[in-house]
Formats: sequence, C-alpha cells, structure tokens
Amino acid sequence: MVKSIWSMCGMCTVRCPIRVEVEDGAVTWIEGNPHLLDGALCAKGSAGLALLADNERPQQPLIRQGGRGAGRWQAVSWDAALDYVAEKLTAIIAKDGARSTILSCRGGPFIDPAKAFLQALGSPNFTDHDSACGRNVHHASQSVYGLGRADMAYDIKNAKHLVLFGRNLLEAMKVGEANQVLDMLDAGGKLTYVDVRQTVTGLKASRFFLVRPGTDYALTLGILHGVIKAETYDKEFVNRFTTGFDDLAAFIEPYTVEWAAQECGIKAKSLYEFIHELGQDRPRVIFHPGWMLARYHDSFYASRSLHLLNVLMGNVEIKGGQIIAKGAKDCGRKGIRNLVDGIPKSEEKRADGVGWKYPHFDKGPGLFHLFYESMQSGEPYPLKSLICYRHDPLTCFPDPTAQKRALDTLDLIVSIDTHYSEFGWYSDVILPESVYLERDCPISVQKGPKPRLVYRQQAVKPRLDTKPGWWIFKQLAERMGVGNYFPYNTIEDLWAWQLEPTGVKTADFEDKGFVELTDKPLIHDRETLPSLIKTPSGSIEFISAKLAKEGIDSFKPYSSPIKPPEGMFRLVVGRSAVNSHGHTINNPLLHELLPTNTLWINKRAATKLGVNEGDWLDVIAHDSGVSGLIQAKVTEFIHPEAVYCIHGFGRQIPLQSRAYHAGMSDQKLQTGLLADMDPVGGGLCLCEGFVEVRRSSKNSTRSVEL
Repeated sequence: MVKSIWSMCGMCTVRCPIRVEVEDGAVTWIEGNPHLLDGALCAKGSAGLALLADNERPQQPLIRQGGRGAGRWQAVSWDAALDYVAEKLTAIIAKDGARSTILSCRGGPFIDPAKAFLQALGSPNFTDHDSACGRNVHHASQSVYGLGRADMAYDIKNAKHLVLFGRNLLEAMKVGEANQVLDMLDAGGKLTYVDVRQTVTGLKASRFFLVRPGTDYALTLGILHGVIKAETYDKEFVNRFTTGFDDLAAFIEPYTVEWAAQECGIKAKSLYEFIHELGQDRPRVIFHPGWMLARYHDSFYASRSLHLLNVLMGNVEIKGGQIIAKGAKDCGRKGIRNLVDGIPKSEEKRADGVGWKYPHFDKGPGLFHLFYESMQSGEPYPLKSLICYRHDPLTCFPDPTAQKRALDTLDLIVSIDTHYSEFGWYSDVILPESVYLERDCPISVQKGPKPRLVYRQQAVKPRLDTKPGWWIFKQLAERMGVGNYFPYNTIEDLWAWQLEPTGVKTADFEDKGFVELTDKPLIHDRETLPSLIKTPSGSIEFISAKLAKEGIDSFKPYSSPIKPPEGMFRLVVGRSAVNSHGHTINNPLLHELLPTNTLWINKRAATKLGVNEGDWLDVIAHDSGVSGLIQAKVTEFIHPEAVYCIHGFGRQIPLQSRAYHAGMSDQKLQTGLLADMDPVGGGLCLCEGFVEVRRSSKNSTRSVEL
C-alpha cells in the first residue's frame, strides 16, 4: 500500500515543502509539494533517498575516548550519552553558572526546543551560523525599515526588473524562488546580475556586470547617484514615507556613474542604460539586498544601499515589489504557542558582547565568532560548554585551527547532527539526530504575503539508533531539572499544545501538508505603511536613528579595495546547485555529480603562471603558509584579481569515504579572518583573504629525450 506523507526537505536550509511516497515502510518517491511547487524539486532534494540509505553517518550516540579530533569513539546507549552530557553540564553550571553554556544551531523554523533548553538552563548565549551568512543583510534591513531580513518578502514573479548582486539564485536552488525568476523572465521581465564571476544565474540574465572584487558598494553608490541625478526615483513615495533623503543626495554627490564604472571595471554607457531602464520599470523593480553577504569590510553598506535603491524605486508593499511578511496576527488569527515564550529570559549579558559592548547589533542570535575571544580571555565571564545543533562552525567559519585553540578551553563540546561534521569529529559527544525523512518536527509559522502553518512529518522509522531533536532536548531538560518547561512526551502532544490557541487541528494539515492563514496575499494599503515600519521615527530612514545614536554613519565614504600583490589573488567562495555547503558532500548521489571542487582562475592569469586546465595547483594563504591542493578550471568568466572554489570540500573525517580529502577547504586558507568582521553589520569578511597560486609539483612532468 502506498502512503502519501507531507513533509519538508532537509537537504539544505531552504526546507522546501515536499510530498513523500512510502510503500511497505520504504520511501519510494520524493517531489515538491504540488500545492506550492507543482512537484518541482532540486537535485539535493532528490538525493534524500540516498541520505536515508547512507551508512556513513553516526549510527548511535558516541563519547570521545582519545584526544579531540583523534577519531576514537565509544558507542553507548542514549541513556548513557544523555546522562554523561547532563552530569558534565551540571558540574559546569555549579562552578561557573548557566551563563557559561553556549548553544548554537543552523537556524530555521524548528529550533524552538533547542532555544527553550538553553533558556530554561538560564543562559543568554544562544547563537547560530549567521555571522558567516546574512547578518550584514539583517542589520542593514533593520537600519532602514526597523524590520529584519526575514520580515521582507520579494514578489519576483510579478516584477519587471530583478537586480542581483552575487545572489546566485538559480544555483542556490530555493526552488519556489527560482521558479519565480523563470516566470518573470517568461513574462518579459529583465534580470541584471552583478558578480566577480559568471554563474548559471548570470547566464539567464538580461545584463551581466563582471565587477572587480570588493567593489559592490562602489557600484551601488554610482547607481544611487545616477537615479537621483536623473530624477528617475519615486518622488511621491520618498516625500511621504521617508526621512533623510537630502542627506543621501548630498553624500552621493562625488560618486558619479563614470567614477563607479571605472572603479568596478565596467562601461559607463551600460550603467547609464541600466539606470534608464530602472526609471521605465519602477516601481516593480527589486534590488535583492543579498542573502549571504559575509564578504567584505563594507558589505553592510552595500546591502544598505540596495535597500535604499528599493526605497527610491517606491517598491515597498506593492505587487511586483517588496512585501512586508505577514504573520498570524495580521490575518486576525492567534498564533501557535512556542516553548520559549513560557520560560523566563536570563538577565545576564551575552558573552559575545552583543547588546552591551556592541549595542548596535540585534541581540537575537548574536555573533558566534565573538564567543571565541571570550573563551580564551574569560571575559566577561568563563565559557565552559558548547552545544552545536545541526551547525558545523569548523566548516562554516574561517581558520579552524584558530577555532580549535579556543574550543580547547572548554570542558564540554557536544554535537547534535545527522552526519559526521568537522565539529562533531572534534567534539566530546555526538548525539545523532534522525535524518529529516525519519523525524517529525514542531509546527512553525511561515511568514509571508500568505502566511501559513507548516510542519515536518516522519515518513519512515529511523533505520539506525538515532532520535529527533525535540526528543533529545526534552530528555536533556528532564535530566537538568527543567523538564517542566517541555509539556509533552510525544510529538502529537507537542503539536496539540502548540495549536491549542489557534483553533487548528493536526487533521487540518492532511490535505496539503500546511494550513494557510489567509485565502489571498496580504498587501496593505500604502497609507498604513507608518504602522508597519518599525524604525524609531516611524518612517523609512535614509539616516538611521539607531546607528546615529551609537555614533555610526549611515553612509560610509568609499574606500577602494586593495589589489592583490603580484602573483596573488583574492579567494572568493560560493555554492553549487548540487551541494549544500558542507553537509551534503558525502551524499552518494550528489558525490557522483560533484566529487570535488576546482579552482576557477582567469585565462590570462593562468597563462602568466603557466597553468593549464586540469593542472594541480598549490594554493597558499597569504602570510600564514597554510596551503591546499586543487585542480585548475581555466576560464575567461572570472575577474583576473580573483580565484574561486565551491565551499565545503577538503573534509578530514575518515568515516566519510567519499568526501575524505576530496578537494580543497577554503576555510582553512582563511587564516586570520576569524576576527575580521564588518564593524557595522557584524558579518565576517570571508573574501578579504589573499592566496598565492602555483603550479604544483604533483603534475606529471614530460620526459626529455636525450
């Protein structure tokens, strides 16, 4: 008998809604939810079957026996592993207080039990991966609208012109969003793409600007100048809903279109043509403010400028523009219960300094990388334990060697994950979570123009001795004496408790796998905008009142990026449509499609170095001497100042036979960048490192006939 199960994919952080077919206890088919994605699914999602069958993942709880990272483990029962963690945590808290514990996660809709556990212990130190991803974008959005990154949705399908700065949307493979782009293009819309290299997204673009690395901010300033000088912006919208426009107009005066074109290495004529088109296409023009913008020292200001360009287009709260994401309250409905809402928050200040040492940063998840300094200094208080839930900082953040020096000051390191991560391999305890097809998850609100309730439903029982996250945190909470904050024993108990205020029942999810809270998209009348904007002034702010209060400029004078020294390149990284950072590298099916990464190098630069396609290269980090080995991909479609590789390779976990030593690890070459962040946005500067590239001695040499 074939059963249809509604769930959400777990092969990357997008979490697309899916329909799973199960026959005789085995998954036989996975497709995108036909009610939302018309059955579409990416390669990663299709490889969920291979993940389910893979034995090269933790098969039971493990406790470290040798030195950290040595790979000597003792397989134990769940009771033994949970007791071990609880005993260690109890001793740490007795000595140094609950504040000495950090919990980090990958983020997403199902993290309530994890946050609740840490909050119940009494620690303020919840964090996530976002300082290596979207913190600059989030803080830039807050500085303009008082709303964060997730509070803005983009109606790409109905736009006339989409502008993407390094947002490789068609390879990032958010399936619904990618389909919207294609629908927009089919309807005659335009796509402008800006990057230091060509991508699949760029190949679909109406216009592609290949810019010098580190000049994104310069280009945004030139566009601002051109739009304002040509008066192609929405004057009525700016006059009614914004403050500080005259300050912006004065600031951009020296940053002309010609200046920007020269700085970025593009043609001024093409830039003028683009600006002219913006005037024709507005207000249905979307400048995507970025997703992962942990790149350069001025990435916050680049993202902020993209937000300001959206404002000048007048595209806020309209069809084909930006729509402020709505929740249950906007629909006149009661929202679900969350565990964290019933737990007192700690009054302790965060050890990463967010909220007090750095008052301009949003407390939320803080900034993970700043905890490393606190681990080593003991200030503002000792940190002694770290739990990472579905998060691998040794792959996510730069300079794992520097990270390990800080981690070695801790008494307890715990990894809760579905796979062997670099962090898990260095941990004291691995608590294996069931893969997404084997576990249920809590109900969550998915905000947007049409908000909905979503959940993940278990398709098949766990094949190995693994458990779901909601169960793991409940068991730890019981052992730590805070189980009263977790009012459930089964997932059905938790669902019923969450839904009780809403009037929705779990049976309501059976038809589509989700429950819509409104029949049609909610786009409010523009007259209500002042009630939706959450800035101190109640207006959209060209000059941020929050930043001004902290003595921070809303507009930063541009500083040209340093050119790489002779023989060196700026190392830039990205992703592929068949790889999700580090955690799909060992997937049997995806490994066949992408067994390793290569180093993109400009053809002219390669010729000067005597490098040919496929040659082995030694890539050496500037100043540190740390090196990696990788094969060359020689191409004209990358800026000559940059080299590029896909992130997540170069793994050193022997139990992952396919990924073991396959390719090069970019984060190991990012030496010295762990503390190098955008000072206003908080994002790390992952693309501010230089590398030397040499043809490796590993290449076979020609025999010379004497």
